[in-house]
Amino acid sequence: MRPMSSTVVIVGAGIYGLTAALELRGRGHRVQLLDPGPLPHPLAESTDISKAIRLDYGPDEDYLALMETALTRWRQWNTEWPEPLFHETGVVFLCRAPLQPGGFEYESLRLLLQHGHRPHRLNADDIAQRYPAWKSAGYTDGYFNPVGGYAYSGQVMTWLLQQAQALDVELSEGQTFERFIESHNKVTGVVTRAGSRFEGESVVIATGAWTPHILQSSMPEMTGVFRSNGMPVFHLKPSQPELFCAEVFPVFGADVTLTGYYGFPLHPINGVVKIADHGPGRHLPPESLERNVTEAETTRLRAFLAETLPALADAPITYTRACIYCDTWDGHFWIARHPERAGLVVATGGSGHGFKFAPVLGGLIADVVEGQTNPYLHKFRWRPEVRPARSEEAARHQE
Repeated sequence: MRPMSSTVVIVGAGIYGLTAALELRGRGHRVQLLDPGPLPHPLAESTDISKAIRLDYGPDEDYLALMETALTRWRQWNTEWPEPLFHETGVVFLCRAPLQPGGFEYESLRLLLQHGHRPHRLNADDIAQRYPAWKSAGYTDGYFNPVGGYAYSGQVMTWLLQQAQALDVELSEGQTFERFIESHNKVTGVVTRAGSRFEGESVVIATGAWTPHILQSSMPEMTGVFRSNGMPVFHLKPSQPELFCAEVFPVFGADVTLTGYYGFPLHPINGVVKIADHGPGRHLPPESLERNVTEAETTRLRAFLAETLPALADAPITYTRACIYCDTWDGHFWIARHPERAGLVVATGGSGHGFKFAPVLGGLIADVVEGQTNPYLHKFRWRPEVRPARSEEAARHQE
């Protein structure tokens, strides 16, 4: 039985907050959505020209199953938009050495086949013939998955915002979280920096990379559970754009657990190739307005391009950005109630791969708010005890 309608205060109007607001409003709740603005926020992780949409998650069957559901909805959304914002170009994962059991690409391929998908295994000759930009790169193994591609993420965020406004979500821009309103271990609202009070039966913290800093000030026991991590993003202008159109250059991962590099086909409007490094990253406070990539990150990119995509090796870099994610120790979402502060839900973590789950993310959050059962929520539970050293593979496979 679904709970009676209530008032839910959501702090943060990024992909977590917006999708949660839409789902909760659709379930009959009053929703107050707060954000410093402007919206979509230019520094949010999902406010970008593109984000990958893929099924490939190594041996993690939970994410594969969730994405199978999300992909159906992505395709449905395409029919609701004036023009498609999700482009199903397929996704290719290439490796220099043969795929091995236990490796990200091998396990992704195995699970895809197990679930009835039909990825195409590729050898060195296949790669050279199908993907001319990679001819000199020395990649010898991999696969192409025709399911998946990329979405115009910034435009999707704008559309979600419009949907929220149409459904009478009470949106308050210019509001920055200051502290919780609570009594007897129950959170009943928030006070913003402007002195405004927003009260409800539940409060959802969906503040992305800002989450570690909000919780550190109000919950010292959570220090170190989350980390704001900056990853370099580059836009390059190729001199041979025909090599990078989607038909011969789909969304890719380039030996991604070793290099961290992934990228996108030529953007049909901007005429750029977006390439990013989702490796371990560097600690970068989200309140910093300095989102520049470093000289070392640029040098590393140039070396990668010279040995992997030589037609881009000297291409002009037209834009750079240090995209800041909120990371958890295990790389998984954190969508859970606080075990000792009734009414408080935290929805964040694994932000590098949150956007692709947009069609199902709000439902996961709403289930937690309502206390509903969901087979995936144990994975995203409240787990401050999980603090192993974060492996490079965990860091890299999530985007």
